[in-house]
Amino acid sequence: MSDLGLTPLYSGKVRDLYEVDDQHLLMVASDRLSAFDVVMAEPIPEKGRVLTGLTNFWIQEFGDVVPSSLVSCDPQVIERSVPGFIGQTKWHGRAMLVRKAEMLELECIVRGRLAGQAHDEYVARGTVHEMIVPPGLQLTDPLPEPMFTPSTKAASGHDVNISVERAALLVGAERLHRAQVLCVDLFTRAAAALAAKGLILADTKFELGFVDGEMVFCDEVITPDSSRIWPAAEVRSGETPPSFDKQPFRDWLSAQSWDRTPPPPMVPADVVATTSARYVDAYERVTGHSIGDWYGASS
Repeated sequence: MSDLGLTPLYSGKVRDLYEVDDQHLLMVASDRLSAFDVVMAEPIPEKGRVLTGLTNFWIQEFGDVVPSSLVSCDPQVIERSVPGFIGQTKWHGRAMLVRKAEMLELECIVRGRLAGQAHDEYVARGTVHEMIVPPGLQLTDPLPEPMFTPSTKAASGHDVNISVERAALLVGAERLHRAQVLCVDLFTRAAAALAAKGLILADTKFELGFVDGEMVFCDEVITPDSSRIWPAAEVRSGETPPSFDKQPFRDWLSAQSWDRTPPPPMVPADVVATTSARYVDAYERVTGHSIGDWYGASS
């Protein structure tokens, strides 16, 4: 049981999930950092608040067209459903009161630029998620249009990138079409909003579910953990760009003598501080607000 008497349902690499009542859950983002499916021993200060604050920002930004399972991140609102939450200050700014949803068993990735696993596949086979794309593209180059590139949702181990056709066999053609339309629409809107701030949304991963028959966004939305976000002025075709996601941390980790199995190497204090600053910078660049103005700021 939690300090609030809530029943814990799930503890993931980053988030903890608690049951509130028959219709609601409390989702709490920790400061844990995972890479290569292994959780580091050292927490990253402010990370949980950044993930929660950015998710709230995007849902509020496009609330008129983006259906979501989110009820509120406001501690005063959460208190009405979770008595005693106001006193649980360590969760302020990290917690989301959400409606229970029937989850879509698919990772819904939208890509606007060639990067990551998509770039690796393209170099090897000239495809992205088994789909043909134009030849001659380099790392960071824009794709002809945003691509909906699903993957399996693995209970353990790694997700597997699949084609749209294979995804339709997993979840049904009608559900897949609804997911594709919803995700590409939000990606396009968010990419335009970030472009106006001098940022590029290269790709992002969405979680979808159903509440009362309506398909809605669940979990995190366009955060540094689920997206590649680059400063537009520093992107060069064929070169690895600086980024506001956790890729720089993965790069540091890859340079260590480690076989990617637990336990992970110790993360030095300067790397922790740099990683934390990158998360905070992402929040402030995207939202235009100080992280100190978000719920749960230290007094």
